[in-house]
Amino acid sequence: MTFTNDTKTIVIGGTSGIGKAVASALALRPGSVATASRSTGLDVTDQAAVAAYFEAQSPVDHVVFTAGSAAPGGAVTDVSIDAAKQAFDAKFWGAIATAGAAAKHIRPGGSITLTSGFLARRTVPGTYVKTAMNAGIEAVAKILAKELAPIRVNVISPGLTDTEAHAGMDAEARQTMLDRAARSLPAGKAGAPEDLARGYLFAIDNAFVTGAVIDIDGGALIN
Repeated sequence: MTFTNDTKTIVIGGTSGIGKAVASALALRPGSVATASRSTGLDVTDQAAVAAYFEAQSPVDHVVFTAGSAAPGGAVTDVSIDAAKQAFDAKFWGAIATAGAAAKHIRPGGSITLTSGFLARRTVPGTYVKTAMNAGIEAVAKILAKELAPIRVNVISPGLTDTEAHAGMDAEARQTMLDRAARSLPAGKAGAPEDLARGYLFAIDNAFVTGAVIDIDGGALIN
């Protein structure tokens, strides 16, 4: 897609991690980039707040949703349903609220790009909340691509990526995790936010891509 000085892109979750890398890449192009997240005061679990945000930003050309949530881990029979619901409220329902609100304000030729994760299609015990959230996003995005056409709707599915999401880990444990990924993944490395950002730009730029799930996971799904 051609970016001009009038092109406007919004990155929800764009103040850290993958979203920040996407916003930084877009900032090198003509036009403007707005970022929003909990740290800027936008609560994606509040549907009315999300709708008001896009009303104030209108009109928009491209919307990227990278906001995530701390999903609880553990066996299906052990995880608190309330904790699982909280995770869904942010990542799954937040993505749906964003797509619904944004669609009313996107100009012709525009796009919405959501974010899932490789666990949507990888069976790993103890990760059912992430698996369910990500699989749900991928399934609904395909419906949105038909219902919102000609707005294009796609999903980027990241693998292990070295972002602030792992900041709470012990530094040594974090490095061990990244080193293990580098040894085991076919790509020979863990993901960097900039690696993922290129995928979002592809989804935005290619006018013939919609309803797609784009895997950027270092080969995790073929391991």
